[in-house]
Amino acid sequence: MEARDVNLSILGSMITNTGDSLMAWSARQPVLLVFLRHFGCTFCREALSDISKRQEEIERQGTKIIFVHMTDEATAEAYFQKYDLAGAVHISDPECRYYQAFGLVKGNFTQLFGLATWIRGFSAGVVSGHGIGPQIGDGFQMPGVFVIQDGSIKGSFVHELASDRPDYLNLVKCCEIN
Repeated sequence: MEARDVNLSILGSMITNTGDSLMAWSARQPVLLVFLRHFGCTFCREALSDISKRQEEIERQGTKIIFVHMTDEATAEAYFQKYDLAGAVHISDPECRYYQAFGLVKGNFTQLFGLATWIRGFSAGVVSGHGIGPQIGDGFQMPGVFVIQDGSIKGSFVHELASDRPDYLNLVKCCEIN
């Protein structure tokens, strides 16, 4: 998927739990910026599991993973710990302002509840064991992933369906640092 038109001046106002702005992080190294669905969503849990399994390889390529979520920091920390992502760098965005700034929309019925999403939801939730939980955030908010380096978007994956599963390793290859 192509990167959306984003006013990148917002990167300076996106402050992580470490106190640094997203702009500062992207000046130091490429950033895999992962906009999550709400933490009760099966696909959010699957994404956390996928990233946890690939974290070492992503970071070995020189990329920093930063999450954007729709809840408070303490709640987010509990979910990150559950998926072996303790110490994760993240940005709290309960009003979804940053989601909107990156062109991530509210999902329609098909994107959220269509047949393909239900089938993948059964696979991720039941077969793979990610389950479902309470809605913690905007249940209609669609996710997305962006690779940002030196304040510009180098790659992106904008979900067409809530159930889409990005290839995180392939996304960061555009900015590999050895």
